[in-house]
Amino acid sequence: MCIFSRAISNLAEDDYNTVRAGRFEHVVALDAQIIVAVSGGESHTLALNDKGQIFSWGLGSDGQLGLNNFEECVRVPRNIKCLSDVQIAQVACGYRHSHALSKGGQVFSWGQNQFGQLGLGMHGSSISTPQIIQSLQGIPFAQLSAGGAHSFAITLSGAVFGWGRNKFGQLGLNDTNDRWFPALLKSLRSQRVIYVSCGEDHTAALTKEGGVFTFGAGGYGQLGHNSTNHEINPRKVFELMGNIVTQISCGRQHTLAFTPSSGKMYSFGLGGNGQLGTRSTCNRKSPAPVKGPFVASAAPIESESEQCFCIHRIYAGGDQSFAHYYSPNKPQTITDVQTNRGICTLNEDIIEKWLSHSTGRLSLEISSEIDLVFSSASCLNGSFLATSNPDHFNTSSKFSGVDMNMARLLFHRVIQHDHPEISQLIAASLEKNLLPRLTNSPPDIESLRLYLTLPECPLFSDQNNYVTITIPFAKSIIMLKEAALKVLGNWWSTFEGMLFQRLVELYKEVVVYLLRMHKLGIPSIEQRIFNCFLDTSLRFLKMLHAVSERAGHIIEYDKFYIHELDDLVDIRNDYITWFQRQMFPSGPDSLVTLCRYPFVFDAQAKTTLLQTDAVLQMQMAVDQAQMQNLSSLFMPVESVNPCLILIVRRDNIVGDTMEVLRKSKNVDYKKPLKVIFVAEEAVDAGGVRKEFFLLIMKELMDPKYGMFRYYEESRLIWFSNKTFEEFDLFNLIGIICGLAIYNLTIVELQFPVALYKKLLKKKPTLDDLKELTPDVGRSLQALLDYPEDDLEETFCLNFTITEENYGATEVFELIPNGENISVNKSNRQEFVNAYVDYVFNTSVAPLFEYFYAGFHKVCGGKVLELFQPNELQAMVIGNTSYDWAELEKSTEYKGEYWKDHPTIKLFWEVFHSLPLQKKKQFLLFLTGSDRIPILGMKSLKLVIQPTGGGEHYLPVAHTCFNLLDLPKYTSTETLREKLLHAIDHNQGFNLA
Repeated sequence: MCIFSRAISNLAEDDYNTVRAGRFEHVVALDAQIIVAVSGGESHTLALNDKGQIFSWGLGSDGQLGLNNFEECVRVPRNIKCLSDVQIAQVACGYRHSHALSKGGQVFSWGQNQFGQLGLGMHGSSISTPQIIQSLQGIPFAQLSAGGAHSFAITLSGAVFGWGRNKFGQLGLNDTNDRWFPALLKSLRSQRVIYVSCGEDHTAALTKEGGVFTFGAGGYGQLGHNSTNHEINPRKVFELMGNIVTQISCGRQHTLAFTPSSGKMYSFGLGGNGQLGTRSTCNRKSPAPVKGPFVASAAPIESESEQCFCIHRIYAGGDQSFAHYYSPNKPQTITDVQTNRGICTLNEDIIEKWLSHSTGRLSLEISSEIDLVFSSASCLNGSFLATSNPDHFNTSSKFSGVDMNMARLLFHRVIQHDHPEISQLIAASLEKNLLPRLTNSPPDIESLRLYLTLPECPLFSDQNNYVTITIPFAKSIIMLKEAALKVLGNWWSTFEGMLFQRLVELYKEVVVYLLRMHKLGIPSIEQRIFNCFLDTSLRFLKMLHAVSERAGHIIEYDKFYIHELDDLVDIRNDYITWFQRQMFPSGPDSLVTLCRYPFVFDAQAKTTLLQTDAVLQMQMAVDQAQMQNLSSLFMPVESVNPCLILIVRRDNIVGDTMEVLRKSKNVDYKKPLKVIFVAEEAVDAGGVRKEFFLLIMKELMDPKYGMFRYYEESRLIWFSNKTFEEFDLFNLIGIICGLAIYNLTIVELQFPVALYKKLLKKKPTLDDLKELTPDVGRSLQALLDYPEDDLEETFCLNFTITEENYGATEVFELIPNGENISVNKSNRQEFVNAYVDYVFNTSVAPLFEYFYAGFHKVCGGKVLELFQPNELQAMVIGNTSYDWAELEKSTEYKGEYWKDHPTIKLFWEVFHSLPLQKKKQFLLFLTGSDRIPILGMKSLKLVIQPTGGGEHYLPVAHTCFNLLDLPKYTSTETLREKLLHAIDHNQGFNLA
């Protein structure tokens, strides 16, 4: 591009005589340069070459030339050397100030600053060298514009920032206060703005759909609203509606708009110098067509002699207007030199260029470009923008505007094993430049996009980069201020499950990596750094867990479990450390306790925590009792038993237990439980306790009490409010369940998961009703799923509620119609919700309250709250995940027995041939329960030892110790007969 300079606008006043006024002259000094963009101010000019260098000349008294001086006039273009290391993409001149946008997304400003038009937050003083507007760092900008003493910048997704003079409302911020820092025009965020043009004291914005908004000074009609009023808020130019405007340009006090469909230009505002092109010097308060032989590019030409032109670009000067045009009869030769003059982003084309270089050392151009992109938050935030509906112009606190699939594909495209030099350079740029510069208070939501996309880069999942990239990245997120974190959380909550889980899995792997390193041994001097790394990773996972929970489980809760913890961490010691921190919060806080992040614990780890907590509480209860007993030697204080002793008769087990528990205090429930059956000599080392729970729960569930209703279809029970028993019995059952958990004993309770939800203060749902009474649940689901169009205004359910399928006649009180239930189609969800609520809550409220109170007397606490309902259920009743091979593998032997002893081989041969029911009976015979503890088969720790008697003796189970006395049988038949006889008569603890 050749540059021509007009004397009266670009030379200082003293030099007007050197060139004839109104005449353009060739700027010979720039002949050696390939100029791609030019911008002119009141009396100065900036030119940008193809290498991203800026040249300036003209008036410089306010530092607007950026040459580190305040020279009155510079006649010959000079390079702004302080920007020579920065690739500039755009320049924009105000009257006496200047701006530049770099390829890396930085916005520079210099010149006059009387009204804050530099956006630096500094008052008054002019600045003669380009300064970065720090408050705009990280935002992916598309365009800069400068007016008389105000400035604008718009992002790639249409967010508009303005600063500087605002006397007439030209910043569109609903006031007339000047701004020294860039301010977001919130009213334009949703309008999809793609271009902004500034006049002396007014502004125009163009939207993607072709709409025009104007605001600021309107004294000459330059706002186009058919008035001379000033506007302090953006207002749409309604007279341009119906036309798709693609270009706008603001002069000093007039405005131009171009509509390519008709080929017309429209103008409005000051017209005293003919700048409106209406063949009149009158002002125009609303858009008027510019007179001229202009046609649409696709319009047919009626005759060759007719002079018609197609407009390419429009420009508005001080009191002038210009248009680039071409003849429709000739090929278009005018090119748009502004095209693609924006920040650098990661896309398929640029990656292809990087990968196409010859293997080996990267060229300086490519390495610089890679470093530019991956060192710049702006470049990454402007990459991977969504183009589908909704596209990135819909970016908001709820929608990121990012195409995550594109991000993943492009990151995996650029990080390849065949090009390690590219991967190494990207890693270095992220580590040394990008991550250290991230701020905790990003200026706009568009500057948050990289927090979504970067983890998709394969470098993050490379263990070699955990410490240098992956963990520092997480640190930058957890350091964000609340407003930014809220937006990020909203965006994460829109992730598909697989995408969200990849992020969770990444940081779970980081935690496992750190714990493995710690187990191998970390020098004490590095312990603090390790703790920081571990805490950062866990805090980030905690943040993701909270997002998933708030969003209704983006992924299931167990996807956060780190199953390797059992092998890598002493969970008991971790809990004790955490417990001590709770007791003494003012102590040192250098260690990281995993108990602060309980969502990573799986069911086995939680069980270990609960067991540890129970042991601690038992020990404290025992210590307290012993202290009281010691005091009773010297003071009139009643001595107490350090254990909770239950002396019961088998034929009155409920009554005897009730009597003891009614006399017990809450503190007694925390003591170790010892059970004694009257007239039986067994010492309770665990086995007697097991049988006690088995017998008392069987008795309490007996239909003679009528406390629970049995559902044949599901084989489950639920509370029945038809019982005539005292509510204290429900309290007793709650205490029994709590004592079972507290004393690490599983009990037989055939309740649905809904019970455990309610114990954890979670609401039962229709799925829980399906578990309890499948037929009714399926029918209600069918009611919800039935197509809306096929429903009458009022209709009957396709099942009848009776005593048999609901199990309680109270439903007839809820719905008087009984068997013919009518439900309005508009409230069927309400009906289903009410039905579920009635079954699980309303109808059993007082009964469950007593049960709940009894349970929490024993088991209330923070550790219990860590469990999910199904995990708590497994804690109470065990599970049926039988693994008989694991049982054999984990069994230990004493005396003469070992795994290959002939009798042992016979035993396992017989055992594995038994039907499932007999195997379960064997477990009941040996352990006191036919269910498996939550920790699995291996936790049973079965022990087999020989006895001194002959083959006519039966096997004997020491239930307290899971110990089996097995005579030395020599034949399969004898062993089978004796074993079956023993397990069929398994009650009682008389000595063998």
